[in-house]
Amino acid sequence: MTKIDKTNTEISVLRAEEEWQRAGAYSVRIQGMNRQHHISLRDEFDEHDGDETKYIVLLDDGYPVATCRFYHLNTDNVMLGRVVVLPEYRGQELGRKAITEAEKWIKELGYKSICIESRIEAIGFYQKLGFIQTDTCIVKSGQFDCVNMKKNL
Repeated sequence: MTKIDKTNTEISVLRAEEEWQRAGAYSVRIQGMNRQHHISLRDEFDEHDGDETKYIVLLDDGYPVATCRFYHLNTDNVMLGRVVVLPEYRGQELGRKAITEAEKWIKELGYKSICIESRIEAIGFYQKLGFIQTDTCIVKSGQFDCVNMKKNL
């Protein structure tokens, strides 16, 4: 795998609300999770993938390279998840950029906090973004061990 260095190039951000735009998010998830971790399509795409869910897609010259999604939990909270960066684009802070863009949108929509089930190995990443671990219980999310984290906006 060849790493693509895009540090001097502008990555564009898309708030994907229409189906053709969401296809970019799905593409990244298929390449980054389904193929890399051998997660079935049935397990990767769940009841939260649909018209009410919001997606951020980062594009490199129109090509989708990173994504995340969020959906309504209740009046004040959303669930953020499916943060995926294509393997050759990792290490360039695109995950951070996707989450930051999602946070802007979440604030605009009037939510007060963001919840996430973080994979154990990503806890430090989310802590750097201001998330705190809400309990010590390990939750199984598919094949991954996760913990619940939250960030107040």
